[in-house]
Amino acid sequence: MVYLTGAGPGDIDLLTVKALRVVRQADVIIYDRLANPKILDEAKDGCKFVYVGKEDGRHTLPQDQINEVIYQNALEHETVVRLKGGDPLVFGRGGEEAAYLKERGIAYEFIPGVTSAISVPAYAGIPVTHRGVAVSFKVVTGHEAPNKEQSQVDWESMKSDETIIFLMGLHNLSKIAENLIRIGRDPATPAAVISRGTTPEQQCVVGTLENIYARVKEAGIPTPALIVVGKVVELRETLRWFAE
Repeated sequence: MVYLTGAGPGDIDLLTVKALRVVRQADVIIYDRLANPKILDEAKDGCKFVYVGKEDGRHTLPQDQINEVIYQNALEHETVVRLKGGDPLVFGRGGEEAAYLKERGIAYEFIPGVTSAISVPAYAGIPVTHRGVAVSFKVVTGHEAPNKEQSQVDWESMKSDETIIFLMGLHNLSKIAENLIRIGRDPATPAAVISRGTTPEQQCVVGTLENIYARVKEAGIPTPALIVVGKVVELRETLRWFAE
């Protein structure tokens, strides 16, 4: 059995009870860069660890090889945990890994994780929805595959006042802000960039679409980071609770 498991956004206390249970049962854990390494301390003696993390411009293994690593370990071990930061199905390639296993007759389960798209803004004091401010939110990849001829991001759909969360978009922050202004979003629209959210290293930079890139560049905050755009960012002044 392969458990395609969400590790949550970073704070180990946000790991689900079910995820913790399978981590403790695992014969092998195949984990990525965004999973809190302290989770591995919960594994039983003799558990095998396989790192398949990805960083900008530097991949331990390409995705097709990661799929094969999971499959081969499933042939050799009774309980395999594929541990992925956040939720395995929110830009986590969990669906691709599941399809690869299904084609080869390997049983699997999804164990959802607490997604950074909601939890990281919450730790920064920013609710993604709030009565009278935003009644919906959109989660968008901030980092499409570089070999795509045409973007799949529907920028024209982002003209409303709903909250927009961009995951993995720090290096494209300038382009994201420019595109939103181009389609008609007010340059004064509040925006925030949150780095290493839910961890003791969390940093948050607040500005507007017009100046957020300059402010983030000046602060020099590191990845992983997400971007929040919308009026809910203004609530941080009132709702901020997590020490940064």
